[in-house]
Amino acid sequence: MTVQKSYSVEEKLKALFNVQSFDSKLDKLRAVRGELPLEVSDLEDEIEGLDTRIQNIENEIEELREKINTNSIKINDSNSLIKKYSEQLNNVKNNREFDALNKEIELQGLEIQAAEKRINDSNKIIEEKNAMIETVKGSLESRNADLEHKKSELTEIIAETEKEEGILLNQRLEVEKHVEEKLLKAYDRIRSNVKNGIAVAPVLRSSCGGCFAKLPPQLEADIRSYKKIVICEHCGRVLVDSKLAGISDETIIEEEKPKVRRRLGAKKEDSE
Repeated sequence: MTVQKSYSVEEKLKALFNVQSFDSKLDKLRAVRGELPLEVSDLEDEIEGLDTRIQNIENEIEELREKINTNSIKINDSNSLIKKYSEQLNNVKNNREFDALNKEIELQGLEIQAAEKRINDSNKIIEEKNAMIETVKGSLESRNADLEHKKSELTEIIAETEKEEGILLNQRLEVEKHVEEKLLKAYDRIRSNVKNGIAVAPVLRSSCGGCFAKLPPQLEADIRSYKKIVICEHCGRVLVDSKLAGISDETIIEEEKPKVRRRLGAKKEDSE
């Protein structure tokens, strides 16, 4: 039976912060791809939609052709009946039969006119729908060209970064082994809920390094004591002290000094 090693709170936080460090590096690497993956996905969806639209229009055209065929059959049937009734007119015995046959011939003539109108209307609609198909096909051709370009660009970027990404992923997996499963799941959940992907934030100048909310002195003391894992009351991120994160006040001040010098220099020039 394998005995699970017990880690101190400080060791847990250090391991979790290391996971965060590798995830942040991976985020920056993947950010090089920018909006390309989303653009490729959107284009694929749009192309699928255009293909479906063309298919639907073609199905509508097929239905119209079936209606034309049905009306053509009706015209043939009516012409056959007219021919039949016209022949019978030669053998009528009275005016009543004559009038009845002429009435049937007239009705069949009206049926032919109605069927011909429906055929003409259907043909006009088919012409319009064929024009629509040509327009959609033009859009489809353009979108396919855009997709090929975007895919090529994305493939090129991925090829440039995949080696470095693979190394970082392997390093992350090694660090991940030192984090409890429960804590890692909580980390992944927090990370998925924050915009910048920072689930473990250092305390900088008594503020959360993730949301920059001011922290109570007691909470800071709890963070530095490593007695328990502390969560930011405002954003829900795991908090670690700047020492564990490898950040010192001197580093922060040093980063700001160039800005101060430029402002002082500007004032000196103005006074001169």
